[in-house]
Amino acid sequence: MKTHKLILKADDIKAMTGDRRIHFLNPNADRVRKSLGDAVGLNNIGVHLIHVDPGKDSTEYHKHYYEEECLYVLSGEGTLVIDGESFKFGEGDFVGFPANTAAHSLKNTGPEPLIFLVMGQRLEQDVADYPNQGKRLYRNSGEWNLVDLANVADPRT
Repeated sequence: MKTHKLILKADDIKAMTGDRRIHFLNPNADRVRKSLGDAVGLNNIGVHLIHVDPGKDSTEYHKHYYEEECLYVLSGEGTLVIDGESFKFGEGDFVGFPANTAAHSLKNTGPEPLIFLVMGQRLEQDVADYPNQGKRLYRNSGEWNLVDLANVADPRT
């Protein structure tokens, strides 16, 4: 592999076309994503430059059981919710979510676009809860199964 293919210069990133993503459980979670990790061939770590307009959510409030995730704000301001508690969150702030720690979401509550990096693992399997929606997502080798949390039972009981 040629070494230069591992480098993304600022002009290259600016020229990238972002993908508009709307979360399947939250129509207000409307963001534009540039996948920096994909551009340089990363397979096990997702690294995305995210743009969220004022008043929009970055995602649906969720918790991962197996994957780790983190965010670093480059510009703008928002409200970060962690296990139901709200925090002002803006330029230069960082948050990390080790696997199976806390449900979280980020909303742009400022007047300007919220721009941040989100990084996370890309495991073949993960389980994620969406507490506000009462849903659990089982993801296994590309297959997604969404179930109602009320129907999740421990077969040992």
